[in-house]
Amino acid sequence: MGFLGGVFKKKDLEIGSPCSGVCVSIKDVSDPTFSEEILGKGIAVRPEDGKFYAPVNGTINTLFPTKHAIGITSTEGVEVLIHVGLDTVNLKGEHFTTHTEAGATVSKGDLLLEADLDAIAAAGYDTITPLLICNSGNYADVVPSVEGKVSQGDCILRIKI
Repeated sequence: MGFLGGVFKKKDLEIGSPCSGVCVSIKDVSDPTFSEEILGKGIAVRPEDGKFYAPVNGTINTLFPTKHAIGITSTEGVEVLIHVGLDTVNLKGEHFTTHTEAGATVSKGDLLLEADLDAIAAAGYDTITPLLICNSGNYADVVPSVEGKVSQGDCILRIKI
């Protein structure tokens, strides 16, 4: 905690990229559930490979049976949703391999799941991966910190306390 102008200010929380790829605005996602921030504020990544890692330290609170999405509650209480692709729930788990389970404690950088991006795209699905803060309303703001090329783990969102 720093002291600034007589007011204590907590450090922003940083959310890492779950994969390597290209970050784009959540507004550029073609699904309005994400682009209109219905589930929370966030950012999206066009993944360059099919490996997805924990963007924070925390606990897996949701691992969808279809393996296309994972919810993590960070140690600070931030609710992060990683949603691999659009409408990929319809694949019913095909082309996805999980490396974790609901209730597991994870560290930033732990491998959570793998997806065969080529097979998913060949099946007609967009592989863009929204990363949302589902409890955005609990924070002063959720701000994208980068656009363009990122590596897994790079800070892509800042949570203003």
